[in-house]
Amino acid sequence: MTGKVFLVGAGPGDPGLITVRGAELLSHADVVFYDGLVNPLLLSLSTGRCERTARTRSGNQTIFPQDEINRQLISEARAGHCVVRLKGGDPYVFGRGSEEARALLDADVPFEIVPGITAATAAGVYAGFSYTHRDHSSAVAFVTGTETTASGSSRVDYDALSHFPGTLVFYMGLARVQSICDRLIDSGMAPDTPSAVVSHASLPDQRVVTAELSQLADTVKQKSMRAPSLIVVGECVNQRNTTSWFEALPLFGLRIGITRAEHQSDDVVHTVVRAGGQPVLLPMIDILPPDQQQQHNLETTIDDLQSYDWLIFTSANAVREFMKQLWERGQDARKLHQLKIAVMGASTAAELERWCLHADIVPEQSGSESLAQVLKPIVSGKRCLWPAADRARNTLAELLTSAGAAIRKVVCYRHVNVSESDELRQRFSEARVDWIGISSPVIACQVAGLFPQLTEKNCSTKIVSISQLTTDAARDAGLTVHAQAAKASWTDMLRAIAVTTDHSMMDNS
Repeated sequence: MTGKVFLVGAGPGDPGLITVRGAELLSHADVVFYDGLVNPLLLSLSTGRCERTARTRSGNQTIFPQDEINRQLISEARAGHCVVRLKGGDPYVFGRGSEEARALLDADVPFEIVPGITAATAAGVYAGFSYTHRDHSSAVAFVTGTETTASGSSRVDYDALSHFPGTLVFYMGLARVQSICDRLIDSGMAPDTPSAVVSHASLPDQRVVTAELSQLADTVKQKSMRAPSLIVVGECVNQRNTTSWFEALPLFGLRIGITRAEHQSDDVVHTVVRAGGQPVLLPMIDILPPDQQQQHNLETTIDDLQSYDWLIFTSANAVREFMKQLWERGQDARKLHQLKIAVMGASTAAELERWCLHADIVPEQSGSESLAQVLKPIVSGKRCLWPAADRARNTLAELLTSAGAAIRKVVCYRHVNVSESDELRQRFSEARVDWIGISSPVIACQVAGLFPQLTEKNCSTKIVSISQLTTDAARDAGLTVHAQAAKASWTDMLRAIAVTTDHSMMDNS
């Protein structure tokens, strides 16, 4: 049985710019062949096998000739697989999507093309240029900066381009920027025409330089601009001072280490990306189900919920895992009808709301002590159930017991230290990490142990903590904490980074 190949445009770099159809296909793909310009964050949308098939070298990565890529697409499809060929930008705009489609057609392999946002479109929007503006330009031309012709002669008509009534955008021309500028000027374009180079468009390391056409090549050299880049020529470049927005985002350009469990990092990754930052996944822990004995205790407790007066949650993970266990026992929220519910803080309350449940108690300050302070006057003589992690501190239980409550802690998930420390050390050393978020005392100790360079005084990486308890643990481990969240959540840790780095506060978007 023959499968099918989907040539999908991944967009220019920002993972949020993939199309709905492209994301849907990634979630269904058996195998994904992605090129070197694809943001690896997009691969989290797929559970299939993902292989990098780039035609240019990056580090020690293997180079794949186009013929080999075509062969792999055909082979996997003939094996009956759903194959996604994920290509940067749009498959048909200065890419080789049409060549791949022709190879599939000749091999009698079914295929479909899914357009993507091309790099030029994103470069203009993210740099603050409007290529077409009724006061400046009524046309835009996309031009290749590199050509492959049998005769070696150019098919680009620079005489026509120099008199083009609009904006010119050159793809893949950074290495030839001097030649491109000279040919435009020699063909009649004014040397003082506004021009720019946009590098790594829509990504946190986006850089933009502007200059008059005659000075652009020198400016590019002075600023050490890197590919992939686009050259923009036209009056639209002057709009940058008034319509640039991307570089004003609160976390723009910052690489932020995320230490929570990798499979639970999607919301933090999304927030960082939308605020202009680059997430670096450094998971210190993993979330696992209870062991056999703990699972038995949990099931017995769920079957006996009617004997409790209060249900207490001190983390969003606890809510999520407890409710999943409740569902797997053939129960749902109706089982909790007689219980009052107390939670540690806003993020835990928000997770509870996802299960259509309201918390009766949410203290203004997050922490066991604050929660116990609110509960003490009302839980004397009451039976309280506390689903928690296996490594949760017993402070809450001790405080409520002293107030006359009968509290039972039941393990609903386990915290396990991530053991692949060599991979994490390599990931940390290869990436320039500006900030690391630490969300628990256990993680603070792990970070100090895995990355001893963070304890050195001249370390450039800064640390943000989720709470005072975590801050104290981090300092005891030899780490310097540069910022602390106002409330115990990753969102507030990111806000603290934005404030500390003199960026404006993040808005709700």
